[in-house]
Amino acid sequence: MPTHASQDIVPSEDIATGGPLTRRRFLTYVVAAPVLTVAACSAGALIAPGKAYAVVPSPPQPENILDLGDVMVAATKQAQDLLVLQVTKDNRIVFRLPRAEVGQGITTALAMVVADEIDARLVDVDVPLEDARQDLGTAQSTGGSSSVRSLWDPVRSIAAEARARLVTAAAKRWDLPANSLSTRDTAVWAPDGRSATYGSLTEAAAQVDDPAVSTDPKPSSEYRLIGTATPRIDARSIATGAAKYALDVDVSGAVPTVVVRPPTLKGKVKSYDASAALKMPGVVAVTELPSGVAISAKTFDQALKARSAVDVTWGAGTVDGVSDADIVARLTAAIPPMTPAPPTTQRVDATFEFAFVNHAPMEVGSAVADVRSGSAEVWVASKSPTGAQSAVAKAVGLSADDVTLHVVRGGGSFGRRIYYEPAVEAALVSQAIGKPVKLMWTRNDDMRHGRVRPRSHHQLRAVYAGGTGLDPRDVLTYEHRMSCVELDLGSGTGQALVDAGYVNPTIGTAFFNLSQSCPYNFGPVTESLNEVSYDMPTAAWRSVYSAQARTAEEILVDEIAKAMGTDPVATRRKFLKTAEARAVLDKVATEGKWGRTMSSGTAQGVALHAEYRSIAACLVEIDCRGDKPRVTKAVMALDVGRQVNPSGLRAQAMGSLMDGISTVLLAGNHLDNGAFREGSYSDFKYARQADAPLECEVHLVGGTGKPGGVGELCVPAAAGAVANAYARATGTKPRKFPINF
Repeated sequence: MPTHASQDIVPSEDIATGGPLTRRRFLTYVVAAPVLTVAACSAGALIAPGKAYAVVPSPPQPENILDLGDVMVAATKQAQDLLVLQVTKDNRIVFRLPRAEVGQGITTALAMVVADEIDARLVDVDVPLEDARQDLGTAQSTGGSSSVRSLWDPVRSIAAEARARLVTAAAKRWDLPANSLSTRDTAVWAPDGRSATYGSLTEAAAQVDDPAVSTDPKPSSEYRLIGTATPRIDARSIATGAAKYALDVDVSGAVPTVVVRPPTLKGKVKSYDASAALKMPGVVAVTELPSGVAISAKTFDQALKARSAVDVTWGAGTVDGVSDADIVARLTAAIPPMTPAPPTTQRVDATFEFAFVNHAPMEVGSAVADVRSGSAEVWVASKSPTGAQSAVAKAVGLSADDVTLHVVRGGGSFGRRIYYEPAVEAALVSQAIGKPVKLMWTRNDDMRHGRVRPRSHHQLRAVYAGGTGLDPRDVLTYEHRMSCVELDLGSGTGQALVDAGYVNPTIGTAFFNLSQSCPYNFGPVTESLNEVSYDMPTAAWRSVYSAQARTAEEILVDEIAKAMGTDPVATRRKFLKTAEARAVLDKVATEGKWGRTMSSGTAQGVALHAEYRSIAACLVEIDCRGDKPRVTKAVMALDVGRQVNPSGLRAQAMGSLMDGISTVLLAGNHLDNGAFREGSYSDFKYARQADAPLECEVHLVGGTGKPGGVGELCVPAAAGAVANAYARATGTKPRKFPINF
């Protein structure tokens, strides 16, 4: 098999053969290894939900008992014996990360955990991305804000085991008691000042059968790095352009390739004439694909110019003639009737619509592929590498074992890189023309044929006490019925190819139930999802269902407060189920000076969200006096359990804030007769620097226990706060998002 990537690290597959890694097999492996290589052996644990504080108590919902992150933790636990950390002779600590780095800083966070646990300098730790490995399965998937949460126990266990073996090796070399030695700065130290680098001990440590010191992870009191704000370990390489993305991969002879795509979604090629294009300078080949016609040339400029010379006759797409209004009508009809409110009660009703939203990451879809007889090698930024590997294999008629898929860093994702159309397209072209291929989607391709957050419709009802003899400000029941265009959760599993549709509604319902819960004691709570089938490219989008569902709910909470004549913050404090949630809310209310006097046309808004075993609250101030609403200030607070890298947490919160501002005020995609209207950043109005708040504070509270999730946590809190501030500033009730659509 051709291999262009560096192979200087022992492949972790070497320990993955022969079934589960038993204690006997583990010892056999490390004894035979030329350097110390340690596999995980710890057990994970689920994080119990917080204690409820009852008003009219709400029974637990499925997400309170088992959430999507718990499922990811369990999947990682099942594969934890396959995770490997290596100490090399040149004193490098190498942990192959079975997750994708798409800008969220996961490589830095896990490098910190490794360095702290093994007592290495952070600069001595490498965290390369693991190639696709079928034995890891879903444990290699990135999503659900679960990466640090899933790897926290296994990675600390690996590093602690390695440290214990290194200390034991040094004790034998120096003939000293192992418990008299200490570790720091990637070395073992003797009481008399002697030291030995880990690299100089690694061969001897690989022969240690039974460490002479404890292999337990450190207590938190001994952390040096964990919990300390730390710059990204890859910041310099990104800023200087040294960081490698898919199109930066240097594969000899790789031919730049672009694709002519249909005028409507999933239109098929009926016929084409490429004779004119083939005569143009630099053009190497023209290849028909299920998704269009690919043009390969010596440069991307030549390929792009030749693309317009290909004359294609297109067949119908899958949603030709369908526009937003048609979808809204179906979504509205899909909502079951709400439960009638008893005559002695009062109710607050609301209906909301959220538009399609493209991911629009800075890096467009791209991949490099080299398909030869009997083998294939692919480079792609993937959050579901085993799925991508299986899809490529199926497309080119190979087994997954014959496909090497290298995971490279991605320039943004927000869910987009769960899906792997560019990898499959590149492989098909490479197979057809017999050359390596470097395939790139254009921005227009990405916007009009890429994936979108499904359009959704929401109906909500809160019933509160009237003449029932209860406190007239007690919420008695709460209902939220959501309908949306089907979310494609099939193409990220390895069971579908590029143009395969999602057909199993139980997957979306399960995802919804594992991610949605109401953080308030609103009596019996009913939250349901009904998906409407359209064969179109939808996708998981940051804070998948919650970005819409919980935003709608937080708007309703403000309207409940208004109906009851109470303050929005006080109302939330009263009904919140946990003290931890109230502490996060109190932090933004205090730091943001909730209730301060504001000028006419300006206002504050607040919202809260709990998911991923974490909590976030957001308070914003908005100015609606001009032609364009502008968020001028934001205060956010997070309780994410154990804080690994506060700098990364704050960056995640700020990014989520911009997503909330965008999807509430600005950004959406129109579907017109089977095609998306927007084609680039020029007409897809995502928030720019000029839309960012002039002041932004992120406060971290809590900090004990195990890490929760944060990558997707803050979007609903930010979006809800912006919508509520807009409503208070304008005196309107926003019902369609984005507002300026």
